[in-house]
Amino acid sequence: MLKQVKQTVLIVVDVQNGFTPGGNLAVANADEIIPKINQLAQKFEHIVLTQDWHPVQHISFADNHPNKKPFETIELDYGRQVLWPKHCVQGTHDAEFHPHLNIPTAQLIIRKGCHQNIDSYSAFMEADRKTPTGLNGYLREHQINTVYIVGIATDFCVAWTAIDAAELGFDTYVIEDACKAIDLNGSLQQAWQDMSQKGVHRIEASSILL
Repeated sequence: MLKQVKQTVLIVVDVQNGFTPGGNLAVANADEIIPKINQLAQKFEHIVLTQDWHPVQHISFADNHPNKKPFETIELDYGRQVLWPKHCVQGTHDAEFHPHLNIPTAQLIIRKGCHQNIDSYSAFMEADRKTPTGLNGYLREHQINTVYIVGIATDFCVAWTAIDAAELGFDTYVIEDACKAIDLNGSLQQAWQDMSQKGVHRIEASSILL
């Protein structure tokens, strides 16, 4: 059960065509979590959606680096960057929300990864750790102190969002069975460890859908 609904937000991370079966960076079975996310959304007054929204020349795309392949890494000014297949390019079908995502009550869409030379996993801060998205200010304006996070992928955009939320002082919960992971070279286990160290709570949807 949710307490103090007015001070709580559901953040739905990147439930887009690009990350679901048939997409350019499809996460296996990611479409299976969508009905649960729709169900969870009915319990929240405040809902924010995030949307990966890349320019075609984005620095995270392997295609934009000679002799590099998807899932290799490079070093950038802000640290190590995984190179991805081209995905969620602005204005394409791949970038659209999945057609089964049905959350008409969402109040805000945070588009991330819009800057050509910076990747962005977190809903709060781009990967350079300097460029805010504005979400923190929005939540503060609405007197929100508790964040619940669902979506894709557990070990990248969900984890980075959760860690940033916890570091910003929000009471932070990740609803494990309403997320799906890429799990690249052990990234899922590492993400759960990193989230736990920051005080992020790991829960199941059933604790809310009572």
